[in-house]
Amino acid sequence: MKLHEYEAKKIFAEYGVPVPNGEIASNSDEVKAIADRLNRPVVVKSQILVSGRGKAGGIKIAEKSEDAKTVSQSILGMNIKGLTVEKVLVEERLNIAKEFYLSIIVDRSARSYVTITAKEGGVDIEQLALEKPDQILKVYIQPYFGIRTFEVRKLAQFLTSSRELQKEIISIINKFFEVVTAYDCELIESNPLVLTKEGKIIAADARMIIDDNSLFRHPQLQDKAKEELRDLTEFELRAKEFGFSYVDLDGNIGIIANGAGLTMASMDIIDFYGGRPANFLDIGGGARAERMLEATKLLLENPRVKGILVNILGGITRGDEVAQGIVDALKITAVNKPIVIRLVGTREKEGQKILEEAGIEYLKSMETAAKRIVELVGSGG
Repeated sequence: MKLHEYEAKKIFAEYGVPVPNGEIASNSDEVKAIADRLNRPVVVKSQILVSGRGKAGGIKIAEKSEDAKTVSQSILGMNIKGLTVEKVLVEERLNIAKEFYLSIIVDRSARSYVTITAKEGGVDIEQLALEKPDQILKVYIQPYFGIRTFEVRKLAQFLTSSRELQKEIISIINKFFEVVTAYDCELIESNPLVLTKEGKIIAADARMIIDDNSLFRHPQLQDKAKEELRDLTEFELRAKEFGFSYVDLDGNIGIIANGAGLTMASMDIIDFYGGRPANFLDIGGGARAERMLEATKLLLENPRVKGILVNILGGITRGDEVAQGIVDALKITAVNKPIVIRLVGTREKEGQKILEEAGIEYLKSMETAAKRIVELVGSGG
């Protein structure tokens, strides 16, 4: 679960991480009132759960409250990467002398946290890693021990030689780790973490991603997730209601498979034959006809999906249940899209018979099925 910047900054402030003074607003009059209260130049920042807000025009500076009202009118309601801006954060503009980067993430392969600092902030950290790797320092933190004094000192010394600033940075890193453990974060980040001309270290930006599996420990966050879609698309939200492992992608060939590995392999082979996967949809093991029906309906009703590949390798998943679910979904939706099915394994003959009687194509080879759906979608179906 991703948090909005203003939500993350509220948590930062609760744990003692310095953040700019600011308030949230949902209309231009509220923006002007906040700017009046701050009584100084402000930054108006769109509050959506995607990166690249600044490049898209979703972050603007205003010298006066009237200017803030004007720029907010251009930001509120704008569409950035498919999301509509409904709220803006209005906060004091900082006198920035230097920008840094600071984050703590979970590194699953290393089974540890990793703290990342960079001497340059406000930039794409992945790009910086490619172009200037010497500007980045990573320190792995073992969960059993927690973050230790020498590790924090090493990170602070990497960023600055000033003893006074090192003390501030050490304090902030320690507080970051408190937040990570208290909120079960997969990521916590400030980009940029800034040094102001007044000599203060402040988190000018804030980003947090909470492990969804921990939300039962954070009921206040569960409530927030229900209030809005967050980073979920309409179809991701629908899939979540049925317990599917589902992610929307930018292609046009829908994919249904059983098992994460098989689903990933299906995506790869679609790409190999020149197609573009529209989604990741894993129905899991042992799916019955009702579950297959809902999965198929989900993709049939998605206007971006122009064709569907169903790739089932039955073990505890029965072929006849899968086939019946597909047939039922086609009857209910009455949507005409090409569907190619690879169905092998438990009760495959019974499933293939159901498909034959419904006039639906099935194949036994994943490669052949993938190539076929790419041909059908490419030729208009």
